[in-house]
Amino acid sequence: MTNTCARSGATIPIALQMYTLREQAAEDFVGTMRRVAEIGYAGVEFAGYGGLSTAAMKVLLEELGLNPAGSHVGLDLLENELDSVIDYSLEIGNPYVVCPFLPPDRRQDEASLHATAQSLNRIGAACKEQGLQFCYHNHAFEFQTFGGKYAFDILYEGTEPELVQAEVDTYWVQFAGLDPAELIRRYSERVTLVHLKDMDPQDRSFAEVGEGTLDWQAIFAASEAAGAEWYIVEQDRCKRSPLESVRLSLENLRAMGAV
Repeated sequence: MTNTCARSGATIPIALQMYTLREQAAEDFVGTMRRVAEIGYAGVEFAGYGGLSTAAMKVLLEELGLNPAGSHVGLDLLENELDSVIDYSLEIGNPYVVCPFLPPDRRQDEASLHATAQSLNRIGAACKEQGLQFCYHNHAFEFQTFGGKYAFDILYEGTEPELVQAEVDTYWVQFAGLDPAELIRRYSERVTLVHLKDMDPQDRSFAEVGEGTLDWQAIFAASEAAGAEWYIVEQDRCKRSPLESVRLSLENLRAMGAV
């Protein structure tokens, strides 16, 4: 049962972060992509490409009617193999390159955060030169404070808006004790992608969208006002079958009027 009422006027398409189906994709990447399309998602955000060449991936996306909604790429690859990362995205028509995580040594104090911000700026500039948008995806550790500021704010204050946009993960913002809708409003000019995942009221574990405690109507309103380009369903761990979980999340989003 969803935890919010239906709404109207939604304009943001909904993709699935393929990390949610990582075990299925490891066994049968193409078949798993086909299931995502059958469930009804408009796009996918990648967490690896299943060994497919750009030509094969482009054909698969066209066959399934799925749009690329981003690709999560580790910081090491972004800093050391960025040309190949950009080339793959360009070839398959993926407009968003996303840094999904920072290793602990890149966020342990203000100095490391400032240095990391400079690196993110350089990555973003290289992406922009090729017509791509670079984004950063948060967890909860970005809301640790240094010198009275959240690490999240230090990173975004140290980067240029046109070079580093935000992929706001709503679950992790709430897990850290903040209001996801308020954060989206505060960074409205930088929110390009929004990760949708819910929180179980009993143990704060991951839940299907609409099955937990997040205020989705407020999140939708803030995301639309910010001009977000994609909603992206992600569930790091599922208590149900992952395919059942991603189906339920989309069904609940439809019931809430987000599709």
